[in-house]
Amino acid sequence: MAIENSPIEKIVIVGGGSAGWMTAAALANDLGKSCDITLIESEAIGTVGVGEATIPPIRYFNQRLGIDEATFVRETHGSFKLGIEFIDWSRVGHSYFHPFGHYGAEFDHVPFYQHWMHEHLNGDPVPIDDYSMAWAASKACKFSHPLADRRNVQSRFDYAYHFDATLYAAYLRKYAEARGVSRIEGRVTSAQQAPESGFIRSVTMEDGREFEADLFIDCSGFFGLLIEKTLETGYEDWSHWLPCNRAVAAPCEKTYSILPYTKSTAKSAGWQWRIPLQHRTGNGYVYCSEYLEADQAEETLLSSLDGVPTSDPKHLRFVTGRRNKFWNKNCVAIGLSAGFMEPLESTSLHLIQYGIMRLLALFPSKDVSPLLAEEYNALTTAEYERIRDFLILHYTATERDDSEFWRYCANMPIPDRLQYKIDHFRSHGMVVSDERELFHNPSWIAVYLGQDIFPARAPAMTHHRDGVPVQERMRAIREAMTQAVDAMPTHEAFIDRYCKSALQ
Repeated sequence: MAIENSPIEKIVIVGGGSAGWMTAAALANDLGKSCDITLIESEAIGTVGVGEATIPPIRYFNQRLGIDEATFVRETHGSFKLGIEFIDWSRVGHSYFHPFGHYGAEFDHVPFYQHWMHEHLNGDPVPIDDYSMAWAASKACKFSHPLADRRNVQSRFDYAYHFDATLYAAYLRKYAEARGVSRIEGRVTSAQQAPESGFIRSVTMEDGREFEADLFIDCSGFFGLLIEKTLETGYEDWSHWLPCNRAVAAPCEKTYSILPYTKSTAKSAGWQWRIPLQHRTGNGYVYCSEYLEADQAEETLLSSLDGVPTSDPKHLRFVTGRRNKFWNKNCVAIGLSAGFMEPLESTSLHLIQYGIMRLLALFPSKDVSPLLAEEYNALTTAEYERIRDFLILHYTATERDDSEFWRYCANMPIPDRLQYKIDHFRSHGMVVSDERELFHNPSWIAVYLGQDIFPARAPAMTHHRDGVPVQERMRAIREAMTQAVDAMPTHEAFIDRYCKSALQ
């Protein structure tokens, strides 16, 4: 006998911002008119609105929705991002670049980075950064789209965006409403559960209005109105590994050319971001309150701005970690309600995107099978933990001992899986990857080498390639990169031609 498979008819999203409107847009795009989608948000609550840097997967999210890139960048006052420069992380006065894309170009069965290790350990002084097309373009403040032809060195980089997150949410709101999503203004104060199943039956607003649904999406931020306050799901705290728990943010006027990369500068109790947009520069100091007071953090941030602040500093509190379940009964938490990874590697919007895509891949019927929830939770937990370990690497791989904060980070116990990965690289120059790793080998290599985790020896296969003209090929790659960057327009010129915002 066939099992009843009644489709979901009504979805309620509680909360707006980037999480709510990304969810609404994607659901409306995939479900069409077959499902009634309502988003409830209160303008009085506002949004965090400081996350303005992304990683390359955001491009595929926009493409899936059919969003035109030039229009999107123009509407969000955006710019292009080729990677992140990390300053003072391993030691004061030292910097390195985490590029989007690859190092060098493949010319042998042995990966390029392994050949570089062999040459480096034998005295070649050229740093790994000099084989990154993303860094070569970033240093020159150049940008153009990568080429599709893999034989060309211009195909060896990738890119993401910097943009105003509030404008992105507004852009997606228009997109979603044009596809039938209903927006309700107001504050949700409580949720009602079915007595037998514990499923959420409806949510009630401050003015008494009630909204029923088959599936609820909690995008209510750190508060977790449905996933935590109603369903009491619980939270796994990762502060012992990622101790930063505060941030102060302050935008300032744009003072010079728009850099095509993010800057992350380590400070005495955390780190400072610098994100260039077309109309302003985003700045913030992420820190640990155990080692720094809020007024000191604010003073440090304001004293290091490149331009005049354009608004008052905004203070945020958070606890790095995740919910014990992301999908509980008929409620799915997406965004800050699901958990929080500090913004070090710009993963906040990615985790929203990941949650949405997994939900669409495992989309339930009206009975909301617990098996689907179990798989969703397993996959999402693994994604959070892989990202968590990559972030921890930045803190634990440091030689800094100039503050209590950095001494703690350098000596804290770390997850066994991360230690295993570090041991492999340090001993043999091998990058050990987990399945479905968000950050691929070049990202791990960038942070390992950038933070002074050098292999004791090159992988063994590099010693068996005597017939390969390695130095000649590596020199040719550097020359090709130089020519490619020379031919690129400046980042600002590219923006002016392709996607300049009306408001500057």
